[in-house]
Formats: sequence, C-alpha cells, structure tokens
Amino acid sequence: MAIRKIMMTALTVTVLLFGHSAAEAQQPSQDRYSLERSESGFVRLDRQTGAVTLCTEAERTLTCRMAADERAAYDEDLARLEKRMEALEKQIAGGTAAKSGDLPSDAEIDRSIGIMERFMRAFFNLVQEFQGEEQRTEPGTIPDRT
Repeated sequence: MAIRKIMMTALTVTVLLFGHSAAEAQQPSQDRYSLERSESGFVRLDRQTGAVTLCTEAERTLTCRMAADERAAYDEDLARLEKRMEALEKQIAGGTAAKSGDLPSDAEIDRSIGIMERFMRAFFNLVQEFQGEEQRTEPGTIPDRT
C-alpha cells in the first residue's frame, strides 16, 4: 500500500510540474504586447521580437495584419518549409527515410534494457528502504535522508 502511495505521489507531482510548465509555454505573457492608438487604428508592438503590426478596429473587433516585409519573410519561410516537406514525403514514399542501419542493434537494445533494469531495481530498493524506515520511526516524524 505504501508503494502505491509513493508512486501516486510521484506521478501527481510530475503531472503538476509538467502541466504547469506546458500551460505557461502556451499562454503568452500579458506584458508581451503593447498597443498605441494611431491615426488609422492601433500599432501593436511585440516586445519579445520587436515586430510592429498595424491594427484596425471594425465592428468592435481588433484586426491586426502583418507589415509587408514581415509578410514577405513569412511567405519565404512557408515556401522553404513546403519544399522540405515535399522532400521528406518523397523519401518516405521511396522508402529511403528509414534505413535498417538507423535502427539500434540487438547489443544496443540489450544495453539499454540493462540500464533501465538497474535503474528500476535501485528505485524499488529505495522504496523498500523507505518502507522499512517508516515502520521503524515514530508516527509523525520524518526520517533523515540527507
């Protein structure tokens, strides 16, 4: 029962940590952009990249469009990525994307499994050690593991 409790606690902490950092990465900072009123609408400044975008307000909606030079750079990147994608699709169709030499050998797989096995044994030995210390210590005290 204690092993299950430790494993569930570790899993919960991992999910909370990774979930929090993923949410932060997806949510832009409120301080990233600044809006200034101009004659024809608004100018939006991206404080991270320095990009300036012109925005207009129509029907209570703010619409921002890229400047001409930004749009040209965007189109160039898009064309470059499309070419790369076409090349990769040709490799996959021709069967050249995954050569047998790219796969790990049996010896490499055995070595990896051995490493994972040693890791898991060490982890479960620690769990058993904690269980033993838990039984030997008084309730409410925390064993010293420094």
